[in-house]
Amino acid sequence: MGGQNRPGKGTGRPGKDGYGRNRPGEAAKAKSQDFHSGDYRGEEEWAGAVARRPLSKNKKRRGQGALPGVPQPVVKKIVIGETVTVQDLAQKLAKSGAEVVKKLVAIGVMASLTQEIDADTATLVANEYGTQVEVRIDRPTELEDLPDARESLLERPPVVTVMGHVDHGKTSLLDAIRQTNVTATEAGGITQHIGAYQVQVGDRKITFLDTPGHEAFTAMRARGAEVTDIAVLVVAADDGVMPQTVEAINHARAAGVPIIVAVNKIDRPDANADRVKQQLTEHGLVSEEWGGDAVFVNVSATKRIGIDELLEMILLVAEMGELKANPDRPARGTVIEAELDRGRGPVATVLVQKGTLRVGDSLVAGAVAGKVRAMFDFRGERLEEAGPSTPVQVLGLDDVPEAGDIVQVTSDEKVAREVSLARQDVRRKETLAKNKVVSLDEFFKNIKASETKELPLIVKADVQGSLEAVIQALSRLGTDEVKVTVIHGGVGAVTETDVMLASASGAIIIGFNVRADAGARKAAEAEKIDIRLYLIIYELIDDVRKAMSGLLEPEEREVILGRAEVRQTFRVPRVGAVAGSYVTEGKVLNHARVRVIRDGVVVYQGQVHSLKRFKDDVREVVQGYECGIGVENFNDVKEGDVLEAYTIEKIKREL
Repeated sequence: MGGQNRPGKGTGRPGKDGYGRNRPGEAAKAKSQDFHSGDYRGEEEWAGAVARRPLSKNKKRRGQGALPGVPQPVVKKIVIGETVTVQDLAQKLAKSGAEVVKKLVAIGVMASLTQEIDADTATLVANEYGTQVEVRIDRPTELEDLPDARESLLERPPVVTVMGHVDHGKTSLLDAIRQTNVTATEAGGITQHIGAYQVQVGDRKITFLDTPGHEAFTAMRARGAEVTDIAVLVVAADDGVMPQTVEAINHARAAGVPIIVAVNKIDRPDANADRVKQQLTEHGLVSEEWGGDAVFVNVSATKRIGIDELLEMILLVAEMGELKANPDRPARGTVIEAELDRGRGPVATVLVQKGTLRVGDSLVAGAVAGKVRAMFDFRGERLEEAGPSTPVQVLGLDDVPEAGDIVQVTSDEKVAREVSLARQDVRRKETLAKNKVVSLDEFFKNIKASETKELPLIVKADVQGSLEAVIQALSRLGTDEVKVTVIHGGVGAVTETDVMLASASGAIIIGFNVRADAGARKAAEAEKIDIRLYLIIYELIDDVRKAMSGLLEPEEREVILGRAEVRQTFRVPRVGAVAGSYVTEGKVLNHARVRVIRDGVVVYQGQVHSLKRFKDDVREVVQGYECGIGVENFNDVKEGDVLEAYTIEKIKREL
């Protein structure tokens, strides 16, 4: 075999293969002198031949031009967005992903191929390769809101937000105005999310927004003020101005809307309307009677006193504001509230602000597209169209929009979908950018800070506004030692998927105004997952606070048990030094912690190794008795030393 030519081999000249071509190794040797002298033509010709050679079906060519000794092509310029994945950047730079990852590590950034990095980081990497970067930011398609011609504007009903401190009677006042009972539907009489209602006053209408009064709903109250024309500030005559009253004033002022003060509960024996006026003067609301411009109306929601006068004042202030809108144009409005209804799907409460919304209209609400399948007013009656200042429930959206999203009717469904997809893409990128990469410094900081404990939560709520409010309230409970981490928040019932997520992340599931479905309950039982369901936000926050208190390291506090004076010392074989002592105060316990004090200075801290009365081992010796005390690992005890016995108590800490 050794003397025979292999099939197809040896038929050409030395250094040639069976087909008369130079073998790559031989070609490289033959051209090495030219290559090292700066003449690359031979090597490039060979590299080009390799590149052009057809590949077998199962082989992929990797790293084009990445052959040893072959100069790499330099990409002069690339175009990226605000963020780019490491893999996409590598492709644009014509480099391998591993090479780009190494460059990132070199500048102190840890990122995998699928993670996104910002434009600045990508520019640093590209500059390392001599490549210029152009950052091109593609904004989502915005629907133009054309101004309306003055002659097209018609009078519209005023939108009134009822604001004030919790339990000052806002919902009761609306109840009196509408002469219906809505208070009974709210747990504990507390309004949990925004409601919108419309009332008829003679031949005119007024739209009311009932915003929650609890402090956790500050953000929702602010959102209510943004869409309102007039703010009615409810202040209880027997309670006066409270912190949330001041917040409500600030929200109304930030929105630039006039404020009408309704001094409620004037029928109470301890009611003092003048005191309320005096307190509000300190916050810039001066009554017309006292020379100011603020309208004050004394009312009693329960006795139906002053209700008509309040409505007249609202219409008067609305008249002065000349509230107008064009009803003959594509509708534009704001999502007041949104929820996922099991039977009807995503339902959004929309306040129409301009134009007329009709059944069949295609629309986009924030990043959600849809087509109006049906509309209902606040009484649940079906509507075919809704004009300016009309609150309606809209069915037909693809998903649950966020409260506060702008709603716009589009020319057709295709436009709505395009705008929706563009906005979803922007939100997705923003979310990815928040969780993108960790610098080396941050990585090591996180390792050092691993002592910080976290309470992971999954929060489900009945509506979007409540979800935001609960998450906001929970986030304020965190401390430097214990943090609340909401790993997922959603609208609707607690599902089996939530339980699986909780099982994987070790989280507790919090449900607000929702229930757990049968599948979720079974899964939670099997996985030993804690599901807590609440109807009132106070209870929810209190329970989470208690859970977090349990995660806090207990506080250690030293408790002095007693002191003993050393009067004589003994040496006991196989035991060591024993201090013959007299207990001067408290008591000394066997195996208690002890410190040896000599001339007022602590010379040793340890533990009581043995405690004897005469020859008997005892558990404790109290004040006024003599004893023998052996201190563990300490034989230098002297007469006149003071032995101070103490213990460390662990005290449960609370937030």
